[in-house]
Amino acid sequence: MNSHDAIVIGAGPGGLAAAATLSATGLRPVVLERAPNVGARWRSFYDGLTLQSPSWLTSLPGLRIGRELGRWPSRDGFVAYLERYVARHRLDVRPNTTVEAVERSPEGWVVTADDGRWQSPRVVVATGYSNVPYLPPWPGLGGFGGQVLHAADFRNGQPFRGRDVLVVGAGNSGAEIASILSRQGASRVRLSVRTPPQVTPKEVLGVPALLGAVLTRRLPARIGDALLGLPARLAIGDLSRYGLPRSTEGMLTQYQRTQITPIIDTGIVGAIRSGAVQIVGAVDRFHGDQVVLAGGERITPDVVIAATGYRRGLEPLVGHLGVLAPDGMPGTHGAQCPPGAPGLHFIGYTHPFSGNIRDIAIDARKIARAVAGRRPVRRTPRTTPTPVALAGAAGGGVP
Repeated sequence: MNSHDAIVIGAGPGGLAAAATLSATGLRPVVLERAPNVGARWRSFYDGLTLQSPSWLTSLPGLRIGRELGRWPSRDGFVAYLERYVARHRLDVRPNTTVEAVERSPEGWVVTADDGRWQSPRVVVATGYSNVPYLPPWPGLGGFGGQVLHAADFRNGQPFRGRDVLVVGAGNSGAEIASILSRQGASRVRLSVRTPPQVTPKEVLGVPALLGAVLTRRLPARIGDALLGLPARLAIGDLSRYGLPRSTEGMLTQYQRTQITPIIDTGIVGAIRSGAVQIVGAVDRFHGDQVVLAGGERITPDVVIAATGYRRGLEPLVGHLGVLAPDGMPGTHGAQCPPGAPGLHFIGYTHPFSGNIRDIAIDARKIARAVAGRRPVRRTPRTTPTPVALAGAAGGGVP
């Protein structure tokens, strides 16, 4: 049995940040990753994706995102940053290692993987918020004659040129995919909306939307609604005439009630205004080659892309430990351990108003402080890598 100071499950941003901050306390964590590379989920996102948070709000502990990645890092740029992060902190990442279960033991925890068993007093679970694509069980879906895919399998609009596409789900992924399809040659693009979303510009006068979320997240909801709503009203306006009614709630109020974050406009508003993307109602069911919408309208798309979210998929891993809420989310995160499960931490399973990666960095530091007790956490100086460091990073980087 392999024994380590700490075991981290998952080599995405959360797992790597936790491993780096634990290393800074003097521990020697091992990171178990089922994919061949770090940042596997990020590698699978659609072409052209850029982060919605600027680089200076997105860095993980101990290494700043370099200026060469620009103000809004791309998918490939962020993956390259994660590879540099591994090299910078000399993290012990074991790829192609699938973890099957986490069990209690007299010494702490035993992690069972496809290559053997690992033992440690500390385990950090970081398999990701967007782990298992979720496709709703729509009635009649099996009889639909067109193509159905989840947003997780969408890369770009080229395969859909000249085709009638229905995108289901008006979150950030659905809105951006619909916008991409409208620019890359789909003959018709419709966006199915169940609940009127909040829409905000990516930035106003150079100020990122995410910074506004950071500054207002702890304010009373009515004040946060007023501060966040003003730039949205000025830059976005009322889209009701295009079939997208304005929400009756403010952004912060709606988030506190539903945990749904606003759509950050990366082109969807212009596509809706121009008619390149049409808004339709929620999907009720499928009937042969038709999609039946709420209210009874029937449409016949060639392709349905379900931007319907993800599930955490933690039940096989830790469900037997009694540490998950009924919705499958961990009952604790960051420095907190579940009752009766000392040494077990979760990171990256929140969906914060102020940005997931930013919260990951905060929680990673909190985990390290909790593990280290009262010993000060050794801080690694933040440095900006040079282009030479970029080229020589572990894994060769991503162009």
